[in-house]
Amino acid sequence: MKNNMILLISFFSVLLSCQKDDISYSDARDYKEEMRKFVIGISQYAKSKNPAFNIIPQNGIELVSSNGDASGNPHISYLNAIDANGQEDLFFGYDEDNVATDNKHNSYLRELLNISKKAGNVILVTDYCSDPSKMENSYLQNRNSGYVSFAANERELNNIPAFPNPIYQENANTVTEISQAKNFLYLINPSKFNSKSEFIKAVTSKNYDLLIMDLFFTDGMAFSKTEINQLKNKANGGKRLVISYMSIGEAENYRYYWKENWSSTRPEWLDAENPNWKGNFKVKYWNADWQNIIYGNDNSYLKKIIDANFDGVYLDIIDAFEFYEN
Repeated sequence: MKNNMILLISFFSVLLSCQKDDISYSDARDYKEEMRKFVIGISQYAKSKNPAFNIIPQNGIELVSSNGDASGNPHISYLNAIDANGQEDLFFGYDEDNVATDNKHNSYLRELLNISKKAGNVILVTDYCSDPSKMENSYLQNRNSGYVSFAANERELNNIPAFPNPIYQENANTVTEISQAKNFLYLINPSKFNSKSEFIKAVTSKNYDLLIMDLFFTDGMAFSKTEINQLKNKANGGKRLVISYMSIGEAENYRYYWKENWSSTRPEWLDAENPNWKGNFKVKYWNADWQNIIYGNDNSYLKKIIDANFDGVYLDIIDAFEFYEN
């Protein structure tokens, strides 16, 4: 009887184990691959409208490798879909602004960034530091690494730094391809400017090769095609690329697409609020309804960016896969 009981318990243990494995397998989702597919879809749509349109994902650099780390093979279809990678906090700002990023994390990121660089993509680094000596060090280390960089002295990205003057690697070139850019300005928060015209005047008084900005001004009004064309002019007569910021891993409650009833009746793709950024909500980015908001139709966010004559899109919260993996 005792032996029969042991056999019976063993049978049910095996059965439950098999069922658990089946459930895990059927519910498994490759969150990195879902983000890759999302970015590739964005790229295919944008380049069907404008083959020269630049696709630049920020952070989430693990996606360049098939297995998510530097030991893996390059993920060719993803690397071919993008034109550059944006990376924050590479040399300064990872743990704290104006503090050097630790060597271990820096090396980890550079190994992955170099996979993309080797595939022909440009690396755009934003370091967060405010001491002139540290800003200068950031520019030097990035240049030595073969990266184009911006030393932001405000985490909010709401100003044009006074240092260095002149700007790093200033030139009068006409920049028509991202590979020609030697410097850039990351200015997505126009809150310190009283009007669009004031913003445009400030930017066009500088000679940055590339500008990353928001499609919308603080009043929620989109910049027009005429205004974006103005912003492409450098002060010295050269031309720059103008790139629009767009978050694809979070929904923002101040964007045009946000509906009031989402606060009480959430769409199935809308997830937890980001505790560090009030009004920003994680999204199930693989969901078709969310992706339709972002791209693929005439009412989409990306189509508005393309219609305004931006030269590309800077995709943020690419690393949203970490939220779901954890």
